Amino acid sequence: MTVRDPERKRISWLQPWFVAVDVWQTDRMTGLTAELVVDGRIPQTPVLAPNGLLVCYVLAPTSRIGDHLDTELWLADTNGVTALRRASTDIATESRPRWSLDSDALFFLSDRADRGIPQVHRLTLADGTVTALTNWCAGIIDHLPLADANLVALLAEDEPTEQDARRARDRDDAIVVGEGEPRARLRMLDLRTGRVTTPDVFGGRHVVELRQRPDGGPLAVLTQASADKDYGPRTGQLHLFDPVTGTAEDLGTVEAEARSLTWWAGEDGWHLGYLALTPPLLQAGTAVFDLAIGSGVLRNRTTGLSMCPTELRQTNAAPLVLFADGLNTALARLDPTGPTILSRHPGRLDDLSTTPAGEKIAVLTGTRYQPANVHIGPPTGPLRKLTDTRPELDGITLGTQQPLAYRAADGVALDGLLVLPVGKTASEGPFPMVTIVHGGPYDRYADRCQLFWFPSAQWLAAAGYAVFLPNPRGGQGHGHQFATSVAGRVGREEWTDILSGIDLLIAEGVADSDRLGIAGSSHGGFMAAWAVGQTDRFRAALVNAGVIDWGMLAATGENGQFEAALGGSTGWSGIGPHPHDAVSPISFASHIHTPVLILHGAEDTNVPLGQAVYFHRALRHFGVEHEFVIYPREGHSIRERNHQLDVMRRTRTWFDRWLRP
Repeated sequence: MTVRDPERKRISWLQPWFVAVDVWQTDRMTGLTAELVVDGRIPQTPVLAPNGLLVCYVLAPTSRIGDHLDTELWLADTNGVTALRRASTDIATESRPRWSLDSDALFFLSDRADRGIPQVHRLTLADGTVTALTNWCAGIIDHLPLADANLVALLAEDEPTEQDARRARDRDDAIVVGEGEPRARLRMLDLRTGRVTTPDVFGGRHVVELRQRPDGGPLAVLTQASADKDYGPRTGQLHLFDPVTGTAEDLGTVEAEARSLTWWAGEDGWHLGYLALTPPLLQAGTAVFDLAIGSGVLRNRTTGLSMCPTELRQTNAAPLVLFADGLNTALARLDPTGPTILSRHPGRLDDLSTTPAGEKIAVLTGTRYQPANVHIGPPTGPLRKLTDTRPELDGITLGTQQPLAYRAADGVALDGLLVLPVGKTASEGPFPMVTIVHGGPYDRYADRCQLFWFPSAQWLAAAGYAVFLPNPRGGQGHGHQFATSVAGRVGREEWTDILSGIDLLIAEGVADSDRLGIAGSSHGGFMAAWAVGQTDRFRAALVNAGVIDWGMLAATGENGQFEAALGGSTGWSGIGPHPHDAVSPISFASHIHTPVLILHGAEDTNVPLGQAVYFHRALRHFGVEHEFVIYPREGHSIRERNHQLDVMRRTRTWFDRWLRP
């Protein structure tokens, strides 16, 4: 029944009561509550011991109460013989577990002594003792136990000096941009003496990542000119550092956004690989790059593939690579002739860890109806579930999730997901339908459980909505050309890709054309704002941390140059008109008639709050019904428990108001 039904018009004064009863009945049937979602705990960063007998992982709450996120380290027997156990009992933020090469000790970061200031700690498995190894005033950013059992490489900023303390007391703290910026430096911890030294290498550059050669040789070191997120990722360089002599060698520049340093031995000597954006565009698909140390030849090892590499992991032989492959994931070995697929897995695989020989892996993965847990097995599969961190979700009824394959208006093959209302089949449609666009845009929807605190398919499905999760151009999973096709053209083909999926679901009787909503966060928020400026088909929209003006974002966002690549220009690209104006939702504000819910974190540096303020003022100017909610203390992602609860409840209330009269 639509709002045009005369019977519904005669009882419109009862609308709030009907909506409340409908939602309450659905929740009662499914057992799903907002508290159940935000009060969960999720496993992160599993790390296999070199002997393969234990895996350590971080257990983190979905939401934060108070000023600190209290996380825990857990140990699991990979053979499943003994029960899971906590590595320590402190209330602290614990992270970055790293094993000693003999598997007898676990190194990790913890702020147990001074909250917010992480230090390196060591758990000795033989007696279960935990020892603090550093007391660095600035805190430790990362650490790497070396082949020499007496040494641990550290990444840490400089400790404050007496002059710094005096200036802070006197409030003589004017900031000169480019001077005195915090930079992570390489430091060496000698476990015999407890002394931390700082080698005079890399010319004061910001150190990003370390990886020791598998034979215990030099460290590969990735540096940037600055820690500035707009500038730094475009200035990467590789170096070798010898921990014995303390000397360094420069290997040259790397591609933008380089990460995941990985060594392997070839017939021509040692190779050093990494993941980075495919040149020349800053908005492009990720590739695996291979640098032959002896010759200095750099190759793209994944060119031409219809998949996108997401993780690269070192072994004592050929490295392992995870690929986003459509809605699913492939695990491959990087052989001299190219990637060799070892196994394929539904949905996502994340945080891959491997034993040195590569015969056993640990990874985070789940199913359509189960959140991700630690799984273990051989690279060729199958993988065995090792943890169950969300038992409270057992027995909760979720909406049926199914993959979609369809074609864009110009014939490009596309995919996505459809989640049906809980307890319903497609033949019972049409249903009110909300399209949720993913962020990035270099991200994707994988065929995994779609239940999160932010606008998620299963949360809306529990309230009776069908939910469409499209993977338009610009995202992962379909190769470099698919990803880079939106550079300078955001809102063009990716918008018609989304419309093609919506039209298909309307034609198949799943979606009610009179009850359509659209939502998204970050780049998905941009697409929701863009959509309502292009059409009146949607009855309601949700814009969470969305991009409203690309020129403004390039000027003020922490990733300005990357945003400029998406928008196509910057404000300093001449007098204009500028290409980014033609793809900015603010340019079409006068066309908007759809009610819009705007959500934004007050301290968002990725997409600053000014974007939402700009949109709010435009909608107010043109008299468009909207609601603008600012979350204090929050950045690009909402972390506080009460704020997450508000997002979930407000989202559903908003769509209930406009799509279910």
